[in-house]
Amino acid sequence: MLKLLFAPLRWLFRVVLALLILFEEWGWEPLRRAFALLARLPVIRQLEGLLRRLPPRWAFVVLVLPSLLILPVKLAAVWLVTRGHALLGVGIIIAAKLVGTALLAWLFQLIQPALMQLPWFARFYARWTAWKAELLAWVRASAVWRTARAFRLRLRRWWQGRSRVRP
Repeated sequence: MLKLLFAPLRWLFRVVLALLILFEEWGWEPLRRAFALLARLPVIRQLEGLLRRLPPRWAFVVLVLPSLLILPVKLAAVWLVTRGHALLGVGIIIAAKLVGTALLAWLFQLIQPALMQLPWFARFYARWTAWKAELLAWVRASAVWRTARAFRLRLRRWWQGRSRVRP
């Protein structure tokens, strides 16, 4: 009986997590590449070299740091929303999410080898990637995902056909 009561909550939790993970998956690589454009600056290249040489424990500290630094910004944005500046607050939250994801993706590519030397991190990362793959497979198998994908493909074909007709 209790299982029946929690089934909708579990499904909702899974959908929300899937949406967050899909956003991260969609944004991870393009945002990492955008942030990597900064790597052309000599000071950033030096920083990258330093980050690649970090010992595993310090690499973990560096991985956690951006999340801790962005937290006050997000809290300030929530405060703005409560004060009636919803658009500004939501805009700041979205900007912080984009910047945070870009920074994290860039950092992770640099320090992942050091992080994998931590046995607990390597185990967690393996479990996380397996769980994430299972969740994304569940989303991609859903009727909503298949319908949205088919609609997007039809829209793309329509757009391509339309653009070919124009001189």
